[in-house]
Formats: sequence, structure tokens, C-alpha cells
Amino acid sequence: MSTQLSSLDRRKFLRGVSGFALALPCFETFAKSAAAATTPKRLACFYQPDGVPMPRVDDPAFQEFSWFPNHPGRDFQLTNSLRPLEPLRDKMTVVGGMSHPAVRRVHGHSNADQFLTGADTGASGDYENSISLDQYYANVVGDETRVSSLVLSTDGGTGSPRGAQTLSFNQAGRPIPAENRPKRIFDRLFVSSGKDAERRLAISQSALDDLMGDANSLRKKLSGHDQDTLDDYLQSVRDTEIRVEKARRWLDIPMPRVDVSHLNLDVTPDDPRNYVQTMYELIYLAFRTDSTRVATWQIGRENGVGASDYLARAIGYNLTHQLSHNTKKPDGWEQFSNYCNFLMEEYGRFLQRLQDTPEPAGNGTMLDNTVTLFGSASSAFHLSRNYPIVLTGGSNLGFKHGQYLKFGTDEDNSSSSGFSTDAGWRSDVEEEERPLSDLYLTMLHRLGVDAESFGGSETTVAEV
Repeated sequence: MSTQLSSLDRRKFLRGVSGFALALPCFETFAKSAAAATTPKRLACFYQPDGVPMPRVDDPAFQEFSWFPNHPGRDFQLTNSLRPLEPLRDKMTVVGGMSHPAVRRVHGHSNADQFLTGADTGASGDYENSISLDQYYANVVGDETRVSSLVLSTDGGTGSPRGAQTLSFNQAGRPIPAENRPKRIFDRLFVSSGKDAERRLAISQSALDDLMGDANSLRKKLSGHDQDTLDDYLQSVRDTEIRVEKARRWLDIPMPRVDVSHLNLDVTPDDPRNYVQTMYELIYLAFRTDSTRVATWQIGRENGVGASDYLARAIGYNLTHQLSHNTKKPDGWEQFSNYCNFLMEEYGRFLQRLQDTPEPAGNGTMLDNTVTLFGSASSAFHLSRNYPIVLTGGSNLGFKHGQYLKFGTDEDNSSSSGFSTDAGWRSDVEEEERPLSDLYLTMLHRLGVDAESFGGSETTVAEV
């Protein structure tokens, strides 16, 4: 019988035809193979609303305050917006010239819903979404951790169709409520539910069984339309059943212990810098303890709605959304770029934490085995083209970094920058762009998911 090298350790033996057994020493080659087999592969996705600063190439602000780097390729030069990521330039790829084809003519205020799905959510009328990238991966690896996926946003909940307050959508395209309170996030990850947890789970299961029985009886009395409505409802019940069953399997496994004496778990967006740092730290701790391998955080909701619009106060500005509309005022581009700089400073701090933490299994650092995506579903003045994307980490997963990849035919970004009003999103843009879901399918493959397509894409991106 053949034995995989990754399964060899000192408890294995070499056995000859004579029947004698010889214990194996600890071989470095086999140890590395075992580490690679046991090291978690993680995914984290982050969303910035309201687009990014993109002055035209002939604007004096272009050289320093445009979000995208100067000079595509490996000699890219980061501007003020992304400069905090300079220490990690060899660990990241900046991507331009990508967007979701189905919503390129939809105002950016309506596009956070489809950022991780690529679905045709439309500008108005009937609304239908599809599974998000994070949940596609969570369906594969979620059973291996206590929490299948960590779904976070600064505003919490689900929001509304085309006004999402969550990045995550399940298999049926329904929004998954996001958590925004650090104390509740911490409790879910690290606080035991108590001695009566098993009794409460049993009660929950009994109630679900009764509910399903009643639903089957009711179904016979409903019209076809009402049966569809009932099916939608029952799907959420089945999701609850899965969570109850999973919770039961983890009852006897001790919660990990972590030191959070440096965190204020009661912090709110009213203290924006500390709030942002705390949210990143909780994601780091969740990954560090292998409590989950999938996380999303919608840093802000589109259109200046909710508590997330106060985050710009961390650097002395008023409302975040206004920064994207004040670019024609004196220092407007600089102020918008400074806000992006703040976001990248805190994002870079999180990435550096991953980079500085060795994997417990000895296979590089946590960043080497974690792929992170940071971006927005619009560019200048909420145009749903040329999404600003930063892909980071995952060198052990096969990603190639240290580059600015510019796809499409708009070489200097001028066609998707410099609009003076919101009406720019209605303008005809002739330049071609590449489907962002090509990148998402590539990410799934590198994470070990054998997916034939995602978000309408069947093509991968060889350049990363």
C-alpha cells in the first residue's frame, strides 16, 4: 500500500520482507510536506465604498493623488493613496482594468451587492443575486472550523437590495447579516456558550423539527407563488439547522484562549481609528486560532449611509462620502487620497501582522497562506468601471506578486477618471475591460477549490 509523504511522521515504520520494522527518523523533506498538507488556506475580502481618487492624467494632482500607481508592471510607483503598503510591495499585486460586465452601466452606489458575486443585480426593479466568493469557499472549508465564515461590516445587518451592508450572499443569493459590534464578534469566537448549551441546542432542534412538519402540511394549501415564498423561508430554516448541528459538534472542544487586554471591545465607529484597528485585530485572532478561514468586512456602505460615513473623522475630515464629491474644491483630491492613505495604513498594519506571524505548522508565515482582496465596485465619481483592486498574500498558494497589472485598453485610466459630477456614470465608455470574476475563479483555484466557473467566468488570470 502506498503512503503519501505528507502523512509520514516518526510513528511510521519501514517494514521489510523479513518482518523486521525500522522506526524512521524525522526527515526534513517529509516534515515540510506534512506542514503544507496541514496549513490552513485562508481568504479575506474587504470593501471600500464611494470609489477612489482618480484625477485626469493632465491634472497636476494626477502624479501624487491618483489611486492607481504610476507605471504598470514591476516598476510601479505607489502614490499617496497606497503608499503605506510599500513595505509589502513584493507581497501584493495592484489590479486595474477589471469590473463586472453585468453592472457596468449601473451607478456605483448600487454595486456593493455584487462586488463578490458578479451577479446582474440591476439598477432598479426585480432583484436577484448569487453566491459570493467568500461563501463559495466557506462551503468547501467551513466544516473544518468552529465558525464557517466571519461576516462583518461597519454598519451591520444586511441593508437593502442595492444598498447592501454585507458582502456575503449564500447559495440562493440571499444576504448574510453582518456583525459590527466587536464584543459580539469576540464572544462568538472565544466565549463558551455555557453548560446549558447542549440543552438549548436540543430545544432548538426540536423546534425546527416541529416547524418543518407544520410547513409540509401548510404547503398543500398554498398557491404556486406562495409555495415559492415558503421555499425561500424554509431554506433559511435549513441554514439554521446546519448551524445548530455544527454547534453541537463543537460543544466539547475548548474555546481558544487569546489575550485581548490591548483591545477595547466596546469601541464604536465614533472612535474610528480604534474601531478599524479592533476589527482587523479580531480577524487576525480568528485566523491565528483557526477559528475560521474565511472573513469579509464591508468597511463602509455606499452613498454616505450609516455609521461608516464617520470613519474619515479619524484624520480630521467630516463625512467620508463627501470626500468623493469635493474633489473640485481646493485640495479635494489630496483630502480624498489622504482618506485612502488612512485605510491603507490600517490595512497594511493587519497584513504586516499576518506576515510577522509564523504558521504553527512551520509552513512560512500566515500571510503566505492567506489571500486577501481589498477593493471597491466603482472608481471615479461612482463609475462602475476600472475597479480599484489590491490582491495580497498567498505566496504558498502560487500567487505571483510585486506588480501593477493593468488590463483593458484604457492605458492611462483617463476614461474612468476626472468626471466632475455623478452624471459621468451615464457616459459611454468605449474601452474594454476584463471580467473581475476571472480573478475570483483564479483565487478559488489557488485555494484548492476545483471550480469550473464563478460569477459567469470560466477563464483564469495567468499573470497572478
